Amino acid sequence: MGVSPDDRVSGQIVVATVPADSKDVGPQLTPSDSLESKVRVQEYRQDGFVGSQAFFSNLTFGEVQQLGSMSSRTGNALQLNFQRAGDVVTLDGKADLKAVPDGSDIQFSIAFPARVATTNGTRDGDSIVTWKLTPGEVNTMRAEVRYADPSTRGFAGWAGIVAGVTLGVALIIGAMGYLARDRSPRFSDDRAEDKTSA
Repeated sequence: MGVSPDDRVSGQIVVATVPADSKDVGPQLTPSDSLESKVRVQEYRQDGFVGSQAFFSNLTFGEVQQLGSMSSRTGNALQLNFQRAGDVVTLDGKADLKAVPDGSDIQFSIAFPARVATTNGTRDGDSIVTWKLTPGEVNTMRAEVRYADPSTRGFAGWAGIVAGVTLGVALIIGAMGYLARDRSPRFSDDRAEDKTSA
């Protein structure tokens, strides 16, 4: 999973098991109606495992919360919650794996657009964190990262445009006033001054 600087999330989820028999297709992922246009699900068969994998892109932080309910076998076992407070983005996640048998390999990895400040996962470089989740337990995932709020960047850009337009209009009005000024010659009445002095 990866988070972009504009707070959009993309990535993939794979759920697979060793099949019980030739007809076992493994766990299946089904996106909610609201995510159907942003999530593509396909069959997964690799290294003796069968199941499905989902590819998703351009999800909002709110939409990411719906990913955990895509598997009928796991219900809401996976909960991911992204929150922004100013320039700080926090991931709070929980994976309830009490029903998952021992020996299962479960891993969650995420890349952020900036250096991760704090986390309870394993850092893979400055901006990537991985959690090796333990079957039979409730696992928590937490990470905090600081990068500019995209809505603030948009406001700053808009403010710059408005300031530029305002300055441009002021210059045009000033130029028009200068060109339209009264250019007729101005004379003083020297004769009146001469009579007064006489």
